Amino acid sequence: MTLLDDNNTQLLMAAAAQKGPKGEVPVDEFGQKLLTQDSIAQTVKDSLSNMNLAEIKDVVTGENTLLKDGLKTFVDMTVSFVPKLLIAIVVLWIGLKLTKLLKKSIVRLLEKRNAEGTLKTFLASLVDVLLKVMLVIMVMDIIGIKATSFIAVLGAAGLAVGMALQGTLQNFAGGVIILLMKPFKVGDYIECGAFKGYVKEIRIFHTIMQPFNGRTIIVPNSSLATTSLINHTKQPEIRLDVVASVAYGTDLDYAKEVLREIIDRDPLILKDPAAKIAVSELGNSSVDISLWMWVKTEDYWTVWMRIREEIYKGFNEKGISIPFPQMDVHVN
Repeated sequence: MTLLDDNNTQLLMAAAAQKGPKGEVPVDEFGQKLLTQDSIAQTVKDSLSNMNLAEIKDVVTGENTLLKDGLKTFVDMTVSFVPKLLIAIVVLWIGLKLTKLLKKSIVRLLEKRNAEGTLKTFLASLVDVLLKVMLVIMVMDIIGIKATSFIAVLGAAGLAVGMALQGTLQNFAGGVIILLMKPFKVGDYIECGAFKGYVKEIRIFHTIMQPFNGRTIIVPNSSLATTSLINHTKQPEIRLDVVASVAYGTDLDYAKEVLREIIDRDPLILKDPAAKIAVSELGNSSVDISLWMWVKTEDYWTVWMRIREEIYKGFNEKGISIPFPQMDVHVN
């Protein structure tokens, strides 16, 4: 059996007839290719002639066995994987429904607690993401994909981010605590360390305050959440303390009667609980009479400024002397 047809043979014979000076037969590129093909064909022919029927049968049988084994493995894997896949799909569907339901429940709970809009949005999104990540890990485990490496990478990334953003995360945690526990709200007058003023805005990472001078104070939430603070407007009613000083020798009963009249005339001072008046201190140059009055929180500063003016006018009208510090210097 040869790959050369009659035309190719004739071409080679014609080339052989043209001998060179030394008797060599010129063979062009096409002829060389034909000779190579003929050699390959002859080699294949010789190899097949040397193989017996049993060897050919063994080769074919081996290939059939490999094909059968591969097909069986594929079928086994499919049979074992399909139920897992179906279970994973069902778990994923149920998990997404539960995640959505839980997210709505958290939003309703925060609304009942009158939580800030920023906090509601953030916590709902955070819970949604965390539950979905847990759901994906669960589905991967059902399918047979080991989630150990994924969890390890996620944990390492979380640790690195936490170390890099330690201060920011503390402020964030403080903001969440403030928005949840509500030690103060927008509009309250608070005092924390050296800072005091009205709360203008509560953000996730910091709180904006404004004192009486109109300046803006930005305080990190971690400081407000971990440091003692005074909320002067937390309750609907607040006590106002004022000290009125009179000179030694003044009729104290008469002075207290004048102070009582001043208190009774002020409509912003509450009748219940009733105001109290008592001598609180005997100073170096005066007798101090303290007034404890209850007012509504929003009226505090109005009464604070007005009552002092009324005391000064009342004492002047009634001839009650308001002393001032004196120093006696004796010269020998």
